[in-house]
Amino acid sequence: MADVAARAGVSVTTVSHVLNEVPGKRISPETRDRVRLAAEELGYVLNGIARSLRTRRSHVIAMIDDEITITPHAFGIIQGAQETASKLGWLLVHVNTGVDRSSELAEINALRQRQVDGFLYARMYHRQVELPEVLDGLPTVLVDGTCPNPAISSVVPDEFDGARTAVAELIRHGHRQIGLINNVDDIPAAVGRLAGYRSVLDEAGIGYREDFVVRGISDARGGYHSAGALLDLDDPPRAIFCFNDRVAMGSYHAARERGLRIPEDVSFVGFDNQVNVADGLFPGLTTVALPHYEMGAWGVRTLVEQIERPELHTPTQVSLACPLIVRESITAPAGRGQGASGTNDDPIGLEAGDVPAVRPLRALP
Repeated sequence: MADVAARAGVSVTTVSHVLNEVPGKRISPETRDRVRLAAEELGYVLNGIARSLRTRRSHVIAMIDDEITITPHAFGIIQGAQETASKLGWLLVHVNTGVDRSSELAEINALRQRQVDGFLYARMYHRQVELPEVLDGLPTVLVDGTCPNPAISSVVPDEFDGARTAVAELIRHGHRQIGLINNVDDIPAAVGRLAGYRSVLDEAGIGYREDFVVRGISDARGGYHSAGALLDLDDPPRAIFCFNDRVAMGSYHAARERGLRIPEDVSFVGFDNQVNVADGLFPGLTTVALPHYEMGAWGVRTLVEQIERPELHTPTQVSLACPLIVRESITAPAGRGQGASGTNDDPIGLEAGDVPAVRPLRALP
């Protein structure tokens, strides 16, 4: 630091104030630039260990996840968290533990020994979570999950309004015979999407039909068999809301196997906006995007606030909007005008993508 001060022609104290970004110091922009340039030319790097001893903070946060890095579904969580941490001047350390709780415990303890300031506990898909006891009392934010402890801030996708957005887009195009392929597993996403589907049908005055709702494995094979069951009904749906984009991929195959054109004979809408699936189908799949990047970013901002201003932090549980991504898999059913062109009134007053960005997590109806 003395070398930097000599090169910049200032005091060591001034160098310390500039490089540590100490607030409230009256140092001109020109002097700050001169100090930073001198530090860069000399290759000077702040001693993070010394600073952490002084401030009692490492400015390092850790993300503990199960399988995010080994699947193509939720990697945006890591990207959102990493970029946001960097912008805030924090370092994000990421650890993937799989589903092995003993490995997870060892990793968390190792990070605590290295004075990590807080933890993001992230899951690959939206679920109910029991946090490990080792995190009790530590700054922690749960990403893509909820837990019974109201003291833990958490963020999830708004499954209910995401489903409302998807089905409303079908209704907006004039569809009234709308099927649903839901997940066979009893998870929050399946519950929320079914509730949103039923809510929109009810508001549009469309009767709920049990035979139009099937449950299957949430992959392409499951979508193929489930869509086949719907399309083989005596009075089949003219549009299908699929639990996710992989289900829609299998559903496309089932429709074409029966000589049906997409979207002229049957329209589809998906969920996830999964890269290389939704945009790789022909025609491109209209779908609802999961806010993975936004959840990671929200988690970091909330965690840093909890660490830096604990006296002002209020634990909160929120759900983030799932925006509609419009492609070419929906059109008006034969003989019906298309709402998007103004020939149909919008029966529920919901425009494409018209959902709140952030809302408190609430119980489903």
